[in-house]
Amino acid sequence: MILITGGAGYIGSHTVINLLNNNYEVVIFDNLSTGHIETVNMLKSIGDIKFEQGDLFNIKDLENLFSKYDIEAVIHFAAFSLVEESCINPQKYYINNVIGTLNLLNTMLKYNVKKIVFSSTCATYGVPKTLPIDENHPQNPINPYGNTKLTVEGILKDYDKAYELKSIILRYFNVAGCDHLTRIGEWHIPETHLIPNILKSVTEKDKVFKIFGTDYDTKDGTCIRDYVNVEDLAEAHRLAFEYLNKKNKSDIFNIGTEKGNTVKEIFDICKKITNTNIKVEETQRRAGDPPILYANAKKAKEILGWTPKKTLYDSIKTAFEWQRKLTD
Repeated sequence: MILITGGAGYIGSHTVINLLNNNYEVVIFDNLSTGHIETVNMLKSIGDIKFEQGDLFNIKDLENLFSKYDIEAVIHFAAFSLVEESCINPQKYYINNVIGTLNLLNTMLKYNVKKIVFSSTCATYGVPKTLPIDENHPQNPINPYGNTKLTVEGILKDYDKAYELKSIILRYFNVAGCDHLTRIGEWHIPETHLIPNILKSVTEKDKVFKIFGTDYDTKDGTCIRDYVNVEDLAEAHRLAFEYLNKKNKSDIFNIGTEKGNTVKEIFDICKKITNTNIKVEETQRRAGDPPILYANAKKAKEILGWTPKKTLYDSIKTAFEWQRKLTD
């Protein structure tokens, strides 16, 4: 059985569907602070999953979880992930993302579970020195969120050397879209991600979309990001688990499309898909935002056999269908 921490959240829930489709047994562990019980209920209607509500800070919750189920590996999503919030309240991020993960790892060791796929981020790279960014690029985060993920990466490397706990670290870039059947999707409160916020400006009256920063050194002055479809990303997690299971060797992979799009380009695609003249306001940059990020994902393609299949248009189209479903 595979344990999915944060499986009631956006990326975790899509990974659960991918695992179910490939005949894996899954148990979700989530405190529902940012995930949704409605998502869990939908996953239960799709396949035979187990769900345990609990917190990484409660050692008893973890002990009960690992003693109740025969867990062979963990895919670890549970974390706070808002860059701007991490700059305002770094304490929250270090406590949750680092100490919570340590509690999980130590419980894994106690129950002799020594395989984990870790949800990391391109935010560990900071402002890129070279593009596209490969796995050997220097890591110099410019926000506390990126720092917490880099800290956990270091812990995993040390736990491998000392305890032979093997890990696959996936550093992924921006995530978009939702389940192609729109059974689940991106559902954050508050919502800070670019694409759903543009789409909210269509489905929610009087909401104005804000572009944070139009003076970056890019072709149209707005940030460039690499948007990977969430179903493609879910596939990457399953392939990473299977590689880890087969090779029992730690490794690190970037997950991205190797293409960058500006905020204004995303905005234009959203206008095309929604057939709406979306209200927009240009405002100042947010703290902790690098101007350009896009991946070199050659290693994941060659070793994991992973390739992105969905287009950015696909991602935004499903995201819009999901957004309309949320607001109906």
